[in-house]
Amino acid sequence: MRPSPTFREATRDDLPQIVALLADDGLGATSETPGEALPEYYVRAFEAIADDPRNAVIVAEVDGEIVGTLQLTYIPSLTCLGGERAQIEGVRVATDQRGHGIGQAMITWAVEQARARGCRMVQLTTDRRRPEAIRFYQKLGFRPSHTGMKYHLNET
Repeated sequence: MRPSPTFREATRDDLPQIVALLADDGLGATSETPGEALPEYYVRAFEAIADDPRNAVIVAEVDGEIVGTLQLTYIPSLTCLGGERAQIEGVRVATDQRGHGIGQAMITWAVEQARARGCRMVQLTTDRRRPEAIRFYQKLGFRPSHTGMKYHLNET
């Protein structure tokens, strides 16, 4: 039987492994720049997240090895009776660890964190080109209730 993952806030030292996880799929491979010597923009982004009490990068570990990551952001809102919502972003599980319940454990953990904080809603997005991810999130109770749109400012 595989051990269950444990969760903790990421540290700066975890950043190369986190970026490698983000790049470890077809879409991430085209948009991320993994390596031990990371570009400074990753460090700046990580420090901004770490300094923000409404944000956290989380890593999942099994036997001391990072096997997954996600970002959890708490967003104050006037909608939903002024309730706070939790946004889950950047969910990744190491390729060789997929299919062992780690992703489900990560999302369940994040939802429980939001519930304990009193959030009224948990939301996430996933790229339409990831049909397996869409099915996975639906299996966990997420519903495609809205149409999400993105406007990328750095595209020409």
